[in-house]
Amino acid sequence: MSIKEGVLLGMGNPLLDISAVVESDFLAKYGLKANDAILATDQHKPMYQEMVELKNVDYMAGGATQNTIRVAQWLMQLPKAASYIGCVGKDDFGKILQQKAEEAGVCVQYLHSDDQDTGTCAVCISNNNTARSLVANLAAANHYKKEHLLENWKTVENAEIFYISGFFLTVSPESIMLVATHATENKKVFTMNLSAPFIAQFFKGPLMNAMPHVDVLFGNESEALIFSKEQGFETEDIKEIAIKIANLPQAKDKKSRTVVITQGNEPTLVVQDGKVTEYPVSLIKQESIVDTNGAGDAFVGGENAA
Repeated sequence: MSIKEGVLLGMGNPLLDISAVVESDFLAKYGLKANDAILATDQHKPMYQEMVELKNVDYMAGGATQNTIRVAQWLMQLPKAASYIGCVGKDDFGKILQQKAEEAGVCVQYLHSDDQDTGTCAVCISNNNTARSLVANLAAANHYKKEHLLENWKTVENAEIFYISGFFLTVSPESIMLVATHATENKKVFTMNLSAPFIAQFFKGPLMNAMPHVDVLFGNESEALIFSKEQGFETEDIKEIAIKIANLPQAKDKKSRTVVITQGNEPTLVVQDGKVTEYPVSLIKQESIVDTNGAGDAFVGGENAA
């Protein structure tokens, strides 16, 4: 792959990460666990403003796909080598989100919603930086329209690699299929992520519609186990599951699928051309960990930039 402007395109749910170190009473106030990821309810809405007022608050261009795209952009170095598409609101959080993404060198092409606030994710760091509780309010991110994609189709045509997280299947599966089909027809690389166990459970149809076009699929062991159950693989052996995913039917002219399954501090499994390779994970001292938020996204960013 030659690195050029727009070579990598990501589509997903853009969220402004509002990150801060919080005390245990803050977690208790909003009914949060130290390590968890949930969608915001009315109970959680006040927490975003409360976090904004904390002294140690930090803002990042977040959302799973956007995290990956930022890391890939950093690795590729060339400004605007990576592009990103998603939906935000016409508000201050949307302006901050765009500013942070552009500061990272990413070329963002947001759809700006007239009636939805920008999506946010509270990143509550606790337990001496070893735990993080995520509370996502999708808001505008949940309202992306394929018409915006078609208006910016030149961005799709310029890209050679596409990355979309499974979360976007809940928002605009028709946009995913437009890009997936384009990638197949033009012999480009289309990559996806299982993202969360509920995707394989409750969005099985859209996921399997896209699967024949997938050249590289990422996931973790818990997602792989649920995928296996939903697809009737009748095995809980992660290696066997990865091989079965790699062998799922592919679109015309596609020759092989690579599957990458992470397992926390256990070896990462990579299936390529029917062969399973294990890659040991380098352990990090507890005191060296600053923040685990987006670690998996960063891993995928490295793969997409390689």
